[in-house]
Amino acid sequence: MTRSPSGLITLTTDFGLDDSYVGVLKGVMLALGAQLRFVDLTHAIGPQDLWAGRYHLGQAVPMFPPGTVHLAVVDPGVGGARRGVAIAYDRAGDRAGEPGWLVGPDNGLFSAVLEHYPVQAAVQLNRPAYWRRGMVGPASATFHGRDIFAPVAAQLALGVDLVELGEAVDPAGLVRLALPSWSWGEAVRGGQWG
Repeated sequence: MTRSPSGLITLTTDFGLDDSYVGVLKGVMLALGAQLRFVDLTHAIGPQDLWAGRYHLGQAVPMFPPGTVHLAVVDPGVGGARRGVAIAYDRAGDRAGEPGWLVGPDNGLFSAVLEHYPVQAAVQLNRPAYWRRGMVGPASATFHGRDIFAPVAAQLALGVDLVELGEAVDPAGLVRLALPSWSWGEAVRGGQWG
């Protein structure tokens, strides 16, 4: 698919800001393209809280222009059997049908986005040639955000074709976190403003 790269990447993580992890993600991506731009959606998601990540992505992703790459890392299954994915979703009605992009673990984190936008294509991130450059040995078992997801997000934002990044996966097989049909007295989210 021929497209003009946006160079824009949003970041959503449960890393917090007390450590260097968010800066490390940005450093890995900037090493691939110093012209990249970042928007920090939030790094204050509770540890491994997929539901909060799902919520924030669902609220924020529609506000960004076509071509934006959304990197999200809330990953209780890191080091396990879950796969990493990159997804092109259809921004129906947007300019020239240019997709939006999601990069992260296939654990339901992207469910709210996928409920509103159809998937154009998805790949499993199983091609190490597109992972972090300069790694000695395999990707870290506990920091796929740095070694796999950040480099892939940067390369998508710089114009690399989705099909280069991994093997195609059936969009119907992407993990979804479905909201309950109804709940009595359950708070979905509390924030600074109530």
